[in-house]
Amino acid sequence: MLTLGGLTPESWVVFFITLTVIAISGHVIYNAFLHPLAKVPGPFFARVSGFPSWYHAMRGRRHIWLWQQFSIYGPRVRITPNTVVFRDPTAFRDIYNNKANVQKGPFYEAWQKDEHDVNTFNTRNKKAHTLRRKMLNQSFTEKSLRASESFMIKHIDRWNELFVPESGASDAEGWGEVMNFADISDHFVFDVMGDLCFGASFNIKEPGDNPFRSIPHAIVQYMQFFYPLTRSPMLELVLWLKPRGLDKLFKIITPPNIKEYIEFVNSCVAKRLAMYHEQKTLDESDQRQDMFWFLCDAKDETGTKPAYNKSELHAEANMLIIAGTDTTSTTLAGFMFYITRNPGPYKKLVQEIRSTFASPEDIVHGPELTSCVYLRACIDESMRLSPSGPSELPRQILAGGATIMGDYYPEGTVVGAPYWASGHNEDFYGDSEVFRPERWIPDGEDNTVEQVNTLRANFHPFAQGPGSCPGKNFAIMELCLAIARTFHRFDVKRPEGDKGNTGEGDPAGEWGMRNKRIFQLGDAYISVREGPMVQFRKRSA
Repeated sequence: MLTLGGLTPESWVVFFITLTVIAISGHVIYNAFLHPLAKVPGPFFARVSGFPSWYHAMRGRRHIWLWQQFSIYGPRVRITPNTVVFRDPTAFRDIYNNKANVQKGPFYEAWQKDEHDVNTFNTRNKKAHTLRRKMLNQSFTEKSLRASESFMIKHIDRWNELFVPESGASDAEGWGEVMNFADISDHFVFDVMGDLCFGASFNIKEPGDNPFRSIPHAIVQYMQFFYPLTRSPMLELVLWLKPRGLDKLFKIITPPNIKEYIEFVNSCVAKRLAMYHEQKTLDESDQRQDMFWFLCDAKDETGTKPAYNKSELHAEANMLIIAGTDTTSTTLAGFMFYITRNPGPYKKLVQEIRSTFASPEDIVHGPELTSCVYLRACIDESMRLSPSGPSELPRQILAGGATIMGDYYPEGTVVGAPYWASGHNEDFYGDSEVFRPERWIPDGEDNTVEQVNTLRANFHPFAQGPGSCPGKNFAIMELCLAIARTFHRFDVKRPEGDKGNTGEGDPAGEWGMRNKRIFQLGDAYISVREGPMVQFRKRSA
């Protein structure tokens, strides 16, 4: 019989199987009982392997899975052998404050399409990220905020005209056709971002055929395609392989619509960059000072050279499109879901807007709009219940370790605080599943200033610290203007029948997704949503 080293082929197979079993068993035993994080509670299979976290990311339900683990194990949970997540205001501050001894985790690096796709979002090194963030902030000044208002208002007014067009179908009571608000808010926000970033609206909110209308869906599919990769249990191997041929393989297997989206961004950047150079010689009053103008005009740390080269502009533009559209669109959809299901808040909001402003045209960025505290409370409550990023923003602890909630965690540990689970924390909010904007407004009696401040310590819809969203003021202004002008012009309702249930939880669904009064989201780093369905009617009084 043929032998190799004195063993038959069958014996060698048994030998290698035995070695594999021993190696896996040793890995499991180490992670479960000997690992530095062994005492942190969590589900057994998650403590010994990254596969459970990856599996739920593949399903788009990772945020629900995290919420379930907090409900079982308490405010800190070990969800992979090297990852601990927290649901506590103190932990959030410990992880994300400016002085925290952490940097972005390997998760971010996995988002790079290739070595040239480097932007503020996926830069991990703290010093490099600080520099990039400083340059990006030059595009989000008070001057650029004021310059963007006219672009936003133009699109809001046209968007409103399409809700109940003069020639459109309406019922006997004047209600227009049933609309999927997730779609129409995507179209509106994308047109705004197109105008602000690239100097031209793509008019996908307009009726009729439009080759760009599929772009918002392509963005979602782009995120769904890459998101499981970033949560992979073999992420270190993936990152090692990316520059060694894996990036090229991904380009080959990338779905056609995602390739079209990438080409779309590249084409838009090239056109807008050419426009910038043409207008740079003109007087300031003749320059189109949109967001991309400020990005092109930003200077590096010396103050003498452009902050971004061409490939960096492409990468930053891609980041701005995804961040600038998803946050606002998710909040609008969540807001519309909750306001149409809660008559009390609906009446208070309409009363505040219509009593503060004589006409929709009076609604502009300024003190009067800021005085609409109930409007802002409705927006905050919508962002609490429907965060634009459902899971955690992972941070990796640097040399010297870090103390979180009084416990020490060693270098290399990945930590984070998930947004969906934090916003739906019954122990903290008491009635976390209830849409109650009043919780954000001190009344001097049942809701004190101290109580509201405590709530805000656990509320970070735009993140915190070095990774906070630089476009927060843009998003808030756009949300306030869009909601106020819309509700000044229109009544809105949830349609009758099954269509009105779109976006709701399913009582027969899995734990954490059963409440019909909670707007359901999918997790692809961004929030994936469907609905709500709504109808508009020109205001009757």
